[in-house]
Amino acid sequence: MIILALLRIGKGQGEGHPPAAKMMGIPNLFGVCVYSFMCQHSLPSLITPISNKKKVSGLVLLDYILILAFYSLLSFTAIFCFNNSFLKDMYTLNFTDNCDVINVAFLRYFLGLFPVFTISTNFPIIAVTLCNNWKTLFHREGGTYPWVVDRVVFPLITLVPPIIVAFCTHDLETLVGVTGAYAGTGIQYIIPACLVFFSRKDLGLIFGDRVLNKHRSPFHHTFWVWFILLWSIFCLMFVTANIILTETKH
Repeated sequence: MIILALLRIGKGQGEGHPPAAKMMGIPNLFGVCVYSFMCQHSLPSLITPISNKKKVSGLVLLDYILILAFYSLLSFTAIFCFNNSFLKDMYTLNFTDNCDVINVAFLRYFLGLFPVFTISTNFPIIAVTLCNNWKTLFHREGGTYPWVVDRVVFPLITLVPPIIVAFCTHDLETLVGVTGAYAGTGIQYIIPACLVFFSRKDLGLIFGDRVLNKHRSPFHHTFWVWFILLWSIFCLMFVTANIILTETKH
């Protein structure tokens, strides 16, 4: 997609003329930023195979720089390649309707169906994980679940909510903003920050100040934990305000 967009821009056929800044887009930006931060889920698989972790901080920094570069390249090529008034929320769909970008039918259909391929492979894994989390959450020591609860109730409460959401809305911008701001903020900001804070507190009570992690992050100060929590609150406030203002206009 990046190459196709660059080729079109290079030929002087780019239709995008975005404004330098659009203040009304800032509230939704917070939700999208939280959602895009899902790149962190790959970090454990990146760090675990490294035996010598002396340079792990530099490698993680390089990883984030590469992620930022690809995000930026994908975003900027999109906004300059396509007419911003008709730019679809699902980016791949812009290639299916525009033969000027790509005239090979197979590739157009492939790009249009690409989100389906990724979701089809990821959703079963995520659903199984969530179902197991439900079982662990309600588990009682020495107790077992009845067959109906184990095989019917838990799978249903896992599968039904996303299906309902899929049928009830097609506004991806709002969906990404809401899921990114509320669920994403809790999962990616609040919970990790609390885990770090209370883990350090417990380790301090057990080992005192004798143990020093030589691989600790440059952001190990408690200030950054509170900064993340404060950032989370701002994300929730801005996205909530954006949703209310958008619904009021309609």
